[in-house]
Amino acid sequence: MVSVLKNIAIIFNHPPHGTSCGRETLDLALALSDINQISVFFINSGVINLLKNQQPDKILMRDYISTFSMLSLYDITNVYVCADALLALNITASELVIDAQAMTKIEMAKLLSKHDAIINI
Repeated sequence: MVSVLKNIAIIFNHPPHGTSCGRETLDLALALSDINQISVFFINSGVINLLKNQQPDKILMRDYISTFSMLSLYDITNVYVCADALLALNITASELVIDAQAMTKIEMAKLLSKHDAIINI
């Protein structure tokens, strides 16, 4: 019998291109969702992962951004984006590829403290 093992928070803290951090973090979230309750948090430059109309092929990178729309198919419905980072980067919610609940850094810290494990790659 498989049951929920942990309530895990996964943090996207890096921009989507230039390294494989974003793609690997997304792969990890999807893989862990099978037996864990996953919440994903986009903070700092990690919010750039959610921008629409990216063209990673122009810099010879793989396009994984559209895969974020699969989060709900994997029962990952707790998706949070840092409102402070959105403001600092002049990004609006309408520019994001998926719906995410905007929260301040303080609100995120409180929510993160309720998780059994936090993964920040």
